[in-house]
Amino acid sequence: MGTLEGKVAFITGAARGQGRAEAIRLAQEGADIIGIDVCGPIETSVAPPSSREELEDTARKVKELHQQMVIAECDVRDFEALKGALEEGVRQLGRLDIVVGNAGMWNYGLCEDISNDQWDTVQDIVLKGAWHTAKAAIPILKQQDEGGSMIFTTSSMASIAAPHMSPYCAAKHGVYGLIKTWALELSPQQIRVNGVGPTTVSTPLIHNDPTYALFAPDVPEGERTRENVASRFATVPAWDVPWIEPEDIANAVAWLASDEARYVTGLDLRVDAGQMWN
Repeated sequence: MGTLEGKVAFITGAARGQGRAEAIRLAQEGADIIGIDVCGPIETSVAPPSSREELEDTARKVKELHQQMVIAECDVRDFEALKGALEEGVRQLGRLDIVVGNAGMWNYGLCEDISNDQWDTVQDIVLKGAWHTAKAAIPILKQQDEGGSMIFTTSSMASIAAPHMSPYCAAKHGVYGLIKTWALELSPQQIRVNGVGPTTVSTPLIHNDPTYALFAPDVPEGERTRENVASRFATVPAWDVPWIEPEDIANAVAWLASDEARYVTGLDLRVDAGQMWN
């Protein structure tokens, strides 16, 4: 019997990367899943777009674990669509216990060169998207009156900073501010609110040409492969690793979602291979 047996989790950005790993990990512990993803291009994002096929593949992997998964194509910037997708998932699966606000994106540039569109897109998806996710979920959790666990992807950039990433740093600092506020507001209902703060994670968000160019501008464009840029990424954390895996984050999420963390709230759990101290 898993630590999340009989529970239902709502995950944003579930088509691939961390969101997929979280869906699978929570399902391994016995949870059914409601998963959404935009399944299409996002303006100014450096990452290739997710797809409906990827979201369906996540659902297939969850069902192979003998758990249910309800999916929907949804942009976290659209509150009514997000709320509707969550409510439909709850209608089908019967309840809500866990919320994982994972959807995110980034782009790059020096502060004075960042366009309004670049700034707004990051804030709307990373920061407002987290707010929309909580705003849709909180009334359901309160109505059930059985507590709950809400977990949001922060970042090492929620505590420290990096050049060329001012929109993302600002948004992730904001997400952690929301986590701490919600942890206080929802304590009377025993709804716990925490964050997980990764270092660089091996997902399409980093494995793309713009990110490789940012880390290895001196490497000729045609030679910027994962193998050739790995040593540059390894300068970020204290450990000699270029990146961690989505499953490392999913393991932390599964713990925060479980009763093993029943008195943990307001925490930003850093899974960063020592980046904070490097």
